Amino acid sequence: MGWAVQIVGELLITAGLIVVLFVVWQLWWTNIAAGQAQSEAVQSMKDSFQHASPLPPPEEGKEGEPPVRQAPEHGGPIGIVYIPRFGEDYERPVIQGTGSDVLDTLGLGHYAHSAMPGQVGNFAVAGHRQTNGKVLDQIDKLVAGDKIYVQTADGFYTYTFRNNEIVLPSEVSAIAPVPGHPGQEPKDRIMTLTSCNPRFGAQERIIAYAVMDGWQPNSAGPPAEIAHVVGKG
Repeated sequence: MGWAVQIVGELLITAGLIVVLFVVWQLWWTNIAAGQAQSEAVQSMKDSFQHASPLPPPEEGKEGEPPVRQAPEHGGPIGIVYIPRFGEDYERPVIQGTGSDVLDTLGLGHYAHSAMPGQVGNFAVAGHRQTNGKVLDQIDKLVAGDKIYVQTADGFYTYTFRNNEIVLPSEVSAIAPVPGHPGQEPKDRIMTLTSCNPRFGAQERIIAYAVMDGWQPNSAGPPAEIAHVVGKG
């Protein structure tokens, strides 16, 4: 009987160590690995923006409207997101798609059928909070009026945070062209950030909404608030 208890005890200790190692891997190593991959993706995009071909002149009657590029294939780069509220050096890549191959390594994933930066509709992205780079770890800290900047090959799109809400995972209307109103024709340029809630769980989703209020070409330089980050690398 004594040997059986000893074996069970050893198995429980081993199981406990495996659980601890898994937690360490999830909360530590995945952040390091993903953080490095995301930094490389950001630098690659910054380099490519310097040599990007300009878009053709806008159609008559559409002068002054922000340029909108076609969405890339799954896994293709879209741009870089800067959110000063998340830290003065915060910059993360936005990649096409929301599969684990994107979200677990490359940062923010763009919902494939949502709008692109600058487009009328809902530019919707997703990201992890506590693992795989923690790209949206502080999503609940956003304050009304905070700026969210998106840089693409064409320029900087400025969005202003409006509000957030908590929904169930099954509530997908948050990424509709008009958030919360599927089927309605969009008139505004919205950006939506989605992540898991609570911070160490996934029972809900936290959604942050922002409205676009400006655009400027790369040739004009970055907005002053993020100039020091854009110039890195």
